Amino acid sequence: MAATASPASSRREMTFLLANLERPTLLWLAARVPRTIRSNHLTVLGILGAVGVGAAYALTNYDPRWLWVASAMLVVNWLGDSLDGTLARFRNTQRPKYGYYLDHVVDAFSTTVIGLGIGLSPYVDLPIALGLVVLYLALSINVYLESSVFGVFKISYGRIGPTEVRLLLILLNTVLVFFPRPHSLVANVANWTLTVILIGMVALFVARFARNLYRLAKLEPQRLRWWEHHEK
Repeated sequence: MAATASPASSRREMTFLLANLERPTLLWLAARVPRTIRSNHLTVLGILGAVGVGAAYALTNYDPRWLWVASAMLVVNWLGDSLDGTLARFRNTQRPKYGYYLDHVVDAFSTTVIGLGIGLSPYVDLPIALGLVVLYLALSINVYLESSVFGVFKISYGRIGPTEVRLLLILLNTVLVFFPRPHSLVANVANWTLTVILIGMVALFVARFARNLYRLAKLEPQRLRWWEHHEK
């Protein structure tokens, strides 16, 4: 068994809560997408959705009804971000390395834009929102490194994946839109909750980083022996 794997040969693991529901839904949609629409078109749609989400959150400073727009754009972001890869696989036009790289770049951009928009809203302090963005990107980089070294590409940590996060944001938007102006209690609860999540993300990153170093320390002697054997 190879000790390393390229992104093209990595095994995808969809472990989040709604994976078994999302997978057949995306396949059903992919079968009905017109042939003139390609996966790259959907990737662009996902990017536009993310920009719309960030802009809508920032505009809630003027009117909380922009939260409805943010929720709608989250659906657009999910559709483009999740359906593009499914469509490529459904049509047997998947480009593993290209798509894998594009997924990470688009994910980083979308996360940054949405996080910045949330930080510019009246509900969450900007430093906390940016901290969450930085930690999320760090975890995403760790996913990339794990998949490159250990050959497993996980698109979630534990049972919470991007789909669950979007649904949670939509639920929160629906609740918050009924506050004419965000009460200080709402902002305090949001900031303290996100601070706890931020601390948990830091702990998760440190734990995964330490575990990966331990696994690599065990793999390196094996690779050295393999190299010495083939040099003879």
